[in-house]
Amino acid sequence: MKKKIEPFVDSIKTEQDIADGLKMLGQLDETLLQIIKQTPSVPLRREQSGFPGLVRIIIGQHVSTASASAIHRRFIDSIHPITPKRYLEIPEEILIQIGLTRAKQATITNLANAIIDETLDLEQINQLEESQAVAKLTALKGIGPWTAEVYLLFCAGHPDIFAAGDLALREAVRHAYDMEERPSENELREIATKWSPFRGIATRLFWSYYEHVKGNGKGQPL
Repeated sequence: MKKKIEPFVDSIKTEQDIADGLKMLGQLDETLLQIIKQTPSVPLRREQSGFPGLVRIIIGQHVSTASASAIHRRFIDSIHPITPKRYLEIPEEILIQIGLTRAKQATITNLANAIIDETLDLEQINQLEESQAVAKLTALKGIGPWTAEVYLLFCAGHPDIFAAGDLALREAVRHAYDMEERPSENELREIATKWSPFRGIATRLFWSYYEHVKGNGKGQPL
């Protein structure tokens, strides 16, 4: 039976956490060791957590990076402080002017209400295992696996999340393992099990590797 390995941190917070995690991954997987050697740097990429951080990711769903940035700028210019209570006070016409679709308005409203009624605690979510943390977020209508995983990775710093639905990650793994075809989301989740409990580091590694081998800077999700 494979010995259970414990996470080295509760939350990825520092560059040293990245360095320690890469060392562990290199010991778990010889291919990853070679990828680590080929990748010039693996940034920390931490973003604001809590309600503001998850709202930013929701804003970025299904739109270009430029559009998401513009909408987010209008959002923070129009709503302050960015809290669940304040968001629920904003008239719909203002939200439309900001650029939020009705679907995104509804998602953020669901999120705000869940935080206010204490059915969701974004500050404590790292205490949950990966599947439980994702399930807790995706229970809110409008939040899918990619949104939940990106939040847990970069806002919460969860140490063991792998965003297997991300196209850049799938392509990076295909390239790294010299696969003829890009792995499906389910196939990639299965592959990634060998990197647990350091999948949050592995995700950052493969995004950085993808940027490096493609030379186009498109591997960053935020």
